[in-house]
Order: sequence, then structure tokens, then C-alpha cells
Amino acid sequence: MPDISEKGKNMPASPIRKLVPFADKAKQRGIKVFHLNIGQPDIETPQTMLNAIHHFDQKVIEYSHSAGTLSYRTKLAQYYAKLGISIQPDDIIVTTGGSEAILFAIQSAMDPGDEIIIPEPFYANYNGFSIEAGINVKPIPSFIENGFALPPISEFEKAIGPRTKAILICNPNNPTGYLYSPEELKLLRDIALKYDLYLFADEVYREFCYDGRHHFSIMQLEGLDQHAVLIDSVSKRYSACGIRIGCLISKNKQLMAAAMKFAQARLSPPSVGQVAAEAAVDTPSEYFDNVKNEYVARRNVVVEAINKIPGAFCTSPQGAFYVMARLPIDDSDCFCQWLLENFESKGRTVMMAPGTGFYSTPKKGLDEVRISYVLKVEELHQAMECLAEALTLYPNRK
Repeated sequence: MPDISEKGKNMPASPIRKLVPFADKAKQRGIKVFHLNIGQPDIETPQTMLNAIHHFDQKVIEYSHSAGTLSYRTKLAQYYAKLGISIQPDDIIVTTGGSEAILFAIQSAMDPGDEIIIPEPFYANYNGFSIEAGINVKPIPSFIENGFALPPISEFEKAIGPRTKAILICNPNNPTGYLYSPEELKLLRDIALKYDLYLFADEVYREFCYDGRHHFSIMQLEGLDQHAVLIDSVSKRYSACGIRIGCLISKNKQLMAAAMKFAQARLSPPSVGQVAAEAAVDTPSEYFDNVKNEYVARRNVVVEAINKIPGAFCTSPQGAFYVMARLPIDDSDCFCQWLLENFESKGRTVMMAPGTGFYSTPKKGLDEVRISYVLKVEELHQAMECLAEALTLYPNRK
């Protein structure tokens, strides 16, 4: 039998999805599973998007331009202008979700064997994307005690070597919910300029900032036009993960010309998805006000419940809709699987993402889990009750 590729062997399984078979079996046994493992919001998609889909009347669903339709890119430029980000439609390539934007950015800027610095824990698929592109992740540790704030710049400088080409951040952060301040981003700008590095920023959770905090984009940093690369998506913003529309943005013409060749090779982003995404730009601000209020209430339920559990700890995230929590457990992979295979309370159990999958460094995250607070408040109360009871019964509790 022919062997598979080394890339295929080395691609990590998703920590967010790898336990799905165990969850399916639990459901087959009649157990209700509270899904806290995946960032799939239950918030309704804006009516503006749904109306655009309902009224779609093209007789032929054609390829779009490889960079995305001009009308959508123009509308996007207007959206960013309201945020204080000045770009032109030609600075945008529409992609099949934010995932494709990350792949285009990495492959346009870096060669196999090059290195990218990422504060960890980080979005699990960054590991997979790096393996696909043949590049190496250089992780910089951040710590739960200070909410996973930006590590000292001295740690970045220690990690920079001759093959280092880029720094990647997620802001607000998945999985930690940390929101980087303008001051922290300026420190990253300075190091990117000092060492002539790209600064990639995944900003797909921009609309979800709490406690009076506001998002600041790397595209608002002065002097970084040739270094800044923005990754964005409609998936979380409009609770439309299945639309599969994202974008890659940069004022670096050489980088965008290279990315355009990758865009042409995959032909075009989804045409119907772009119609819906273009309509979404007109979503009223009240929609986001209501969504943020809902997420704050959900966050507070989870944070309060976690910190009441003996031996457990988390800080209160300032953005996104995730909590990275430390639990009194030996191995988060074993614990999360045990919850689905061996535990139930009143016919219920909890599914979470093991912390190990959000690190590049081996053995990190063994006592951490990522919790997505994407369920309604009442369900989150029940899920947290389940988790607290499970921790009293888990045989390998620390």
C-alpha cells in the first residue's frame, strides 16, 4: 500500500473537533452534551445577510474575480474606514474564510524552513497551517496568571533568528480572550521594523470587546504599511461561520501580488457567500450592542463558576468568546475524553477543547481547557454545574 506524505503524518488533529466521535457516542447513549468545545455562536445571523440569500436571483452562479467582487471589496473598504483604517479595494483579497487568508499570507511571505513567532497558547490551526506551508513555529509563552498578556519584547528578541520572517498575533485572542492594547501593539510594530519582519494580525473577533475596552488594529499603526498583514472574516462577526468568507489585507503591493497568484490558483472565493457578506456590512450597530451584552453575561457565568471550583482558575477575558481555564487535572486530553466516555450527571455532560492543542511546546496546557461561551446563560449554568461535579469524581484529579 502506498505511504502518505510526511505532511499528512505531521498534521495535528484538531483539539476542537477530535473528540467528536466520543460526543456522538455519548449522544447515542441518550446523554445531552453541552458543546463548549467549538466557537460556533448560537446568535442568530443578521437578517440583512439572510435577506440577501433569500433574494439571490442570479440565473447562473458564476466565478467571481479571484480577488473577490469589486462591489464587496469597495463595501469592505468603507467598513474599515469607519474604524479608522484607510485602505483601498485593491488592498483586499477576499478568501474562503479567514483560514485561507492565513495560508495565503504565510505562503506569500515565507519559504519552507522559515520561522514565525507566535505567543502561545494560540489558535490551534496555526500549527496546521504552518505544517502545510513547511514553516516552523517559534512559540513565546504567555501566562494565565496575567490573563495571557503580551510577553516581554525581550522574549521575542531572543526567539528571532536568521530564518525568522514574521510575528503572528490574534487580537482579541483565541483561545485566551486577551485584548492587546495600543501600547502593546506599538511594541510589536517597533520590533517588526527593527528586524524587518512581517506582523500578521488575525482580527476576526474585533467586534467583541468588553468592559469599555476598544479594539485597535495593526492597520492603524503608523509606519507599518509594508509590514502589516491583516486577517479577517465574517464568520464570528455576523455569526455566519458557514458562509466561508474572509479576507487578506495589506498595503504591501509585492506581498499582495504574490497572494493574488495563490488566489488565482484556487479560482475564486464563494460567490453567494460574497453577496451575503456584502449585505452584512449594513448590519445595524444595535445588533452588535445586543450580542456584546449577551456575551458579557455568558462570560460572567463561566468565569464566576470556574473560580468557585476548588483548584480551578481563570481570568476574565476582555474580548472574543473564549476562556482558557486551569483545572486540577493531570491531562486535559484524558479529562475531556473521560467527560464524554465515563461521566454524566442527570443525563448531561460537557465537551471542551483540551488545552494541549493550543500550544506548540510539548507538555504545555496539560492542566488547561478552552471553554467557548457560545451557549445561552441557562445552559452555561447547567454546564458549569456538570463540570464542577465531574471534577469531584475524576479519578486523576490533582
